[in-house]
Amino acid sequence: MIDTESDSPRILLFSHRNIFGGALFRCPHYEFEDIISQIDSVDILAPRPGKWFKYTSWIANQLVYDANIALNPGLPKTKITKQYDLLFAVFSFSRDVINFNTVTNWKDRCKTSICLIDELWIHQFIKLKGFFRFLSQFDHVLLYYSQSVKAAAEMIRTRCSFMPPGVDAILFCPYPEPPKRFVDVYSIGRRSQITHQALLRIAKESGLFYVYDSVMAVGAIDAKDHRYLIANMAKRSQYFLVYPGLIDRPDIRGDQIEIGNRYFEGAAAGAIMIGEEPRNGEFERLFNWPNAVSYLPFDSDNVSVIIKELDKDPDKKEQIRRDGMVQSLLRHDWLYRWETVLNTAGLRPLPKLLKRKQRLHDLARMVESSHIELPSREELPSV
Repeated sequence: MIDTESDSPRILLFSHRNIFGGALFRCPHYEFEDIISQIDSVDILAPRPGKWFKYTSWIANQLVYDANIALNPGLPKTKITKQYDLLFAVFSFSRDVINFNTVTNWKDRCKTSICLIDELWIHQFIKLKGFFRFLSQFDHVLLYYSQSVKAAAEMIRTRCSFMPPGVDAILFCPYPEPPKRFVDVYSIGRRSQITHQALLRIAKESGLFYVYDSVMAVGAIDAKDHRYLIANMAKRSQYFLVYPGLIDRPDIRGDQIEIGNRYFEGAAAGAIMIGEEPRNGEFERLFNWPNAVSYLPFDSDNVSVIIKELDKDPDKKEQIRRDGMVQSLLRHDWLYRWETVLNTAGLRPLPKLLKRKQRLHDLARMVESSHIELPSREELPSV
């Protein structure tokens, strides 16, 4: 059964889009929020920071860290005037909750409250204690990191559960008019310098088109344009490098191995993912089709061997692409994550959600029945 749409929005969505703008790691969150707004009845609460926010927020955070004292980080106080069935807040880090703390009466105006936290490492829990008491006000906390759930529930003292990242599978899908895959290897975000140098050598020797980050960018000019660019590059890429979250920063992640956004983006775009699988139980469940990731250890210079081996079997490559796209359309679009939120809150979907789901299923059938044309590649040199 579904709910019919009414004039009064039933969801209050708290967003950081006006506070942190185009911070690159937050852009997928804005993508999720945009899709929620498309498939549900939503009011977005996105406060704008004051003139001295950079300094006042730093002071506010330090006081929570050091003395468990909460001050306004430099945002206008907000009083909610409507009634909502659900408050949903998206946080990149647990410390984001102090920005939400400027909303004064949400408990009285929202029947249910759920927040989503992207990055929360057990290794850092002790210094985050002050923020957990604010998180405990929510009815439910969803976490992208599966291995943090149990410890977080004990610390926050509220219901916590795992919800994986997602992707705008329609935006990233190359269909209905798949473009040529003229990018040989696409690498964004964290990378191994050893693998990177190996790919640069191949590019110089063979003309391989290797696309990678060349500047230390911290923010996008426009978050939506940034996601559009990544999607367009990914669905024009033969190979896509992927590694577990913060693989090069054990000082932050400890022993945790978690799933990052890259896996969902690469699969949805039909690129062949090369790298390491996050061996944490959840990855095997979420990406349980054959050859979802072609194994290349972090800090390996053996990348040309992996590509050569894959290039020997065009039919296998085609199947890997097709599996990734179909599975993403049927399982990993942000719509399915929103269904998880609605189920947690005990709410029914609206007709707009079912309309998008039908489009996802139609695209999946189109991909399944297609034959993917693969351009030929010259033999790569050894490195």
